[in-house]
Amino acid sequence: MANFPVPAADSADVGLVGLAVMGQNLALNMADHGFKVAVYNRTTATTEQFIKDNPPGVFGALGGGLVPGAELKDFVKSIKRPRRIVILVKAGGPTDAVIDGLAPLLDKGDVIVDGGNAEWNDTVRREKALTDKGLLFVGSGVSGGEEGARFGPSLMPGGKPEAWKLLEPVWTAIAAKVDAKTGKPIPGASRGKPVTGGVACTTYIGPGGAGHYVKMVHNGIEYGDMQLICESYHFMRDVLGMSNRQMSDVLAEWNAGDLDSFLVEITADILKQKDPVSDKDFVDIVLDAAGQKGTGKWTIGSALELGVPAATLAEAVFARNISAIKEERVAAARILKAPEKHHHDHGQTQRNWVECLRPISATPIWPTSCLMSTLLASSSATSTTGEQSSLAPQSTACPCPPSPAP
Repeated sequence: MANFPVPAADSADVGLVGLAVMGQNLALNMADHGFKVAVYNRTTATTEQFIKDNPPGVFGALGGGLVPGAELKDFVKSIKRPRRIVILVKAGGPTDAVIDGLAPLLDKGDVIVDGGNAEWNDTVRREKALTDKGLLFVGSGVSGGEEGARFGPSLMPGGKPEAWKLLEPVWTAIAAKVDAKTGKPIPGASRGKPVTGGVACTTYIGPGGAGHYVKMVHNGIEYGDMQLICESYHFMRDVLGMSNRQMSDVLAEWNAGDLDSFLVEITADILKQKDPVSDKDFVDIVLDAAGQKGTGKWTIGSALELGVPAATLAEAVFARNISAIKEERVAAARILKAPEKHHHDHGQTQRNWVECLRPISATPIWPTSCLMSTLLASSSATSTTGEQSSLAPQSTACPCPPSPAP
């Protein structure tokens, strides 16, 4: 028995299914912007705790709030028609299970929005199945992680234009905002106090799986960017013999110039972090094995199918694959002797090497981004039937104005 009443019919503006961290933060973001958000989670205890942690008075002056539902049918009835229901659950089978549960309860013209990291072909399949039932479907990339979901993500929606028209007021309100001239994020969002003004980091991407396809390519570019940062780190540490603090200072300097980006910024910060138990530099004790969710691999597969060269991204994915096989690397290290390290002078020449490294680190970003634009354009023009592709991005631009680095 839930510790909250059955919600009143038509009492919510939008619904959200899936109250893991991303789902909770996106629901709070919508409530901060004045929307009454119906929320549902398969485990009722999670919903109860979420409501307890976020009472009505925390959402500021715009009139937003949370409308909990213990049963899926009550959750659906609480949302005004045409209903807008966002799903934020694990990609794959769990997403299909939620859609299968929702679809019989919805009315013609309602829209389901998948905000997970879906493979774009699954999005195409789901939209077709729901279209046959008279329902609308949006597959939307959501970028920015937990913090972005809470205070402003970049949103990449794909689907029918009429589906986007229903979703647009919500997505435009909750998206990150940037300065129209500089492309810089507008800071200052806090609980119950969203930022105002600026350009919303969302736009209609195109029909079918276009939104999730663009999110896939976006993630693929980030794979390449992260590998470039890793190789710069490797060169500074193992060739120049620089300390973590020295490398942090270099990256912070780069981030203040034309390499300004979130990834460079957080790397500079990570290199300064200490392990609270041992007080050693955290980067030196963390397990050197990286995982992946598949979007980089999907990007490379699509590039191969369309004949678009994406070598930087491919090598980044392979580097992660090597990173993941920790046991094999340890076994190989017992047999294969590593090359001897020869550090360069730490005096005048070190600065010269670092100055040379900066443009080398930056240079591959631009052709990679251009090649990914080519990939998006190719995907728009190619399909197995000879017709326009069912993913067909109509906008190949980032939803936000450009910043110096992706």
